[in-house]
Amino acid sequence: MRANTNRFHLRLTTLAALAAVSVLSACGDKPAAGAGAAGQAPEVGVVTIASQNLPLSVELPGRVNPVRVAEVRARAAGIVLKQTFVEGSDVKAGQVLFRIDPAPLQATFDSATAAVAKADATLAQNKLQESRYRELAPVQAVSKQDYDNAQIAVKQAEADLASAKAAQQTARLNLGYTTVTSPISGRVGKAQVTEGALVGQGDATLMATVTQTDPIYVDVTQSSTEVLRLRRSLQTGKVKGVDGAVPVKLVLEDGSIYPQAGKLLFSDITVDQTTGMVTLRAEFPNPNHDLLPGMYVRARLSQAVQDNALTVPQMGVQRTSSGDATVMLVNQEGKVEVRPVVADTAIGNVWVVTKGLSAGDKVIVSGLQKIKPGVAVKTVDANASAPAAAK
Repeated sequence: MRANTNRFHLRLTTLAALAAVSVLSACGDKPAAGAGAAGQAPEVGVVTIASQNLPLSVELPGRVNPVRVAEVRARAAGIVLKQTFVEGSDVKAGQVLFRIDPAPLQATFDSATAAVAKADATLAQNKLQESRYRELAPVQAVSKQDYDNAQIAVKQAEADLASAKAAQQTARLNLGYTTVTSPISGRVGKAQVTEGALVGQGDATLMATVTQTDPIYVDVTQSSTEVLRLRRSLQTGKVKGVDGAVPVKLVLEDGSIYPQAGKLLFSDITVDQTTGMVTLRAEFPNPNHDLLPGMYVRARLSQAVQDNALTVPQMGVQRTSSGDATVMLVNQEGKVEVRPVVADTAIGNVWVVTKGLSAGDKVIVSGLQKIKPGVAVKTVDANASAPAAAK
């Protein structure tokens, strides 16, 4: 009886073992959950590094200043009869702005003209008398003294005529000053006097101000060391100038870029002895008068050109806890590799890499969260080249 029982338990154990082996075999035939996904290489976006001649620039704060400012003042005394311009409009050099009552000065001019005519007549009379005495003197029909007096009278009459003509010219100029014109082309401000006002009585009354705003100046400050470096870069050809001037771009108060490029004028440099800063002046075309005197702007100056520079989008550069820069790139085997680089200069949204990369390297800029070093990946173009990002 005991023997039968033992054989029964042995059969149950054997069947259980066979069932377990079958289950394990079946499980081994089915793929584990997630194994298929792990078998596919993750997709990452890369940019291919290419060398380029990269301009290095600096951005400096500055103020807009007019090229010329002319204060229009009354040079003749009188009553203002008419204002002939619209305040805030553009005027040309020589354009009439005001008219002053010319009546008193017209009378002065007429009197001076009459004096010229009188002096001219006196001179003619004296010349006629001198001519007669000249014919009579050889035959002693007149005395030598009378002939000498006639000659002297001619010279005095000539001097009187010259003096009368000078007075007439002065009267003519004063009469012309009653028509007040703009000395320069520019934009005229508000009138400082009204019609009916008495001007020029004792002093040259300010009547209006004309400001030339095309072209226009932008004054910025920079250290003398940087200015010397900029000069050397221009002399050695690292910065390409136009007619000896460095090109300048302008960033307006709202962050937009001014469409017209300017040029740096080295001829107008002054150094502040207390700070060692240099005032630089740039000139910009301003046909639409978008730049107004007193505006705050930022000027971008090219400091040098780095030959064969390598740039990486900022999203592709990572920093360690110690601040060292690294990038993740795809090596020739198609696997992820971490490489330390030197990236100390940022221009726009790219880093300038001076060490650690070579032209042709494929730097990963997207999909970084899905990868780790040593993993094989599938690369796609990130549509973000370093040169384009540098603009």
